[in-house]
Amino acid sequence: MAKPQGSVLEPLYSSAIILLVIVTACVELCDAVTVVDVYRLVQYDLAGVPFGSRLAALNHHAGSSLFSASATAGAAADLSRTVLILPVRELNLTFIKEYIGQTKPLGGLLLLLPPIFNPLNTDSRGESYSAKDNIKEVLTELDQLLIHANIPYPVYFGFEDDHVNTVLADVKKNDAAGQPATATTGGYKLVVVAREPKKIASPTISNIQGWLPGLKADGDSNQLPTIAVVASYDTFGAAPALSVGSDSSGSGVVALLEIARLFSILYSNPKTRGSYNLLFALTSGGPYNYNGTNKWLRSLDQRVRETIDYSICLNSIGSISNELWIHVSKPPDNVYIKQIFEGFSSVSEEMGIKVGLKHKKINISNPRVAWEHEQFSRQRVTAATLSELSVAPDFLESTGGLSDSRHFVNEASISRSVKLVAESLARHIYGQEGKSIDIFADDSSLSINPSYIRSWLQFLSATPRVAPFLSKNDPLITALKKVYVFFAIYARPLKT
Repeated sequence: MAKPQGSVLEPLYSSAIILLVIVTACVELCDAVTVVDVYRLVQYDLAGVPFGSRLAALNHHAGSSLFSASATAGAAADLSRTVLILPVRELNLTFIKEYIGQTKPLGGLLLLLPPIFNPLNTDSRGESYSAKDNIKEVLTELDQLLIHANIPYPVYFGFEDDHVNTVLADVKKNDAAGQPATATTGGYKLVVVAREPKKIASPTISNIQGWLPGLKADGDSNQLPTIAVVASYDTFGAAPALSVGSDSSGSGVVALLEIARLFSILYSNPKTRGSYNLLFALTSGGPYNYNGTNKWLRSLDQRVRETIDYSICLNSIGSISNELWIHVSKPPDNVYIKQIFEGFSSVSEEMGIKVGLKHKKINISNPRVAWEHEQFSRQRVTAATLSELSVAPDFLESTGGLSDSRHFVNEASISRSVKLVAESLARHIYGQEGKSIDIFADDSSLSINPSYIRSWLQFLSATPRVAPFLSKNDPLITALKKVYVFFAIYARPLKT
């Protein structure tokens, strides 16, 4: 099967949660075995060039340092038969960069993440804000280092806990004494029994769309203008099984679902149904050049696509920052862009937040798509991206990596973004631009629901969403489709 049009990333390799067996080999042969969960580094090809970890199986003794205590100070140890256990909070990124860049031999690498970055951990106590931010910066840089390297040995991620920390303390003690683990002296051996990774030949691209028809006097809603609200739901990061992307793209998905809920209430009553159709799209392939968005747009009936007045794409809107940006491809003086920006600016001023405008012209000769709205622009559809990011991220950057966890996303910020988008769209739909009205007022039937936002954010923050590992019948896909059904948002069939 051919790759989706515009693809820049070749199929990934299967990478599931694997069990790491730690074997304690005592001199008296009183072995003890412990099993812990670990997660493999991603493996993929880009334009035929291999990236990530190229091996999965592991069977070597544990070590704790890049350097040998028994050699001269600072001398590199022979680690070709050693699995290094390195806590991220103690990581020296400079040494790791040099070691990987020089392709030095290593039996394997186990990186221990603080518990706060475990998607199943909802308790952030025990870590100060500054400590969390510092570790997040390290993880962000580490994520980018690992996914852009070709590493010829197994690399795994695990989480700190009391037992693992006890094992690591023993390994450090032995290394410091110049007594590393061997088959004769004992120590700890790390074993992963894994089959050779297989390439995913034809990854699935599942786009999920819903349709709220507007009200027209003659009953033909197909002749009405359409506004599209779009968010990419999938992720990419160094460890696919940990790529939950709470902010990117979880916050955008949560905001879209709440906006859809609010307008489904308005449109359920003919007296308050607007004269615009509303199209809600959750797209796949966001990290991969927004391939899913491209496929979805090309699959839309041409008559529907031509009715789109404009599209708002939601990307990373969950930070605590009080500043958002509207990114566009058309010049700021374009009449449609001015209309969108002025509508958002009017609402944002009332809310006490700042919204800026960023213009980035599309280079047609460059296949790289930095923002989701650029796929719309290439189809000559007016679109903009709302994001907390002031500049476009690099390829595979800010796509839901190791550091993008629930504890760094602010629910109030998502609610604020929902209010901004929903109010701006409503004033445009009902011809109330420039008027200080509050359609989605607090304590009304149209108020934003913090519990709804919280529940979806928690669900997405515990759900890895790397597209090639999601089937069409994946529980996540099914859950998102059911939301549209529950709110009576119709699934508009795609043209085949």
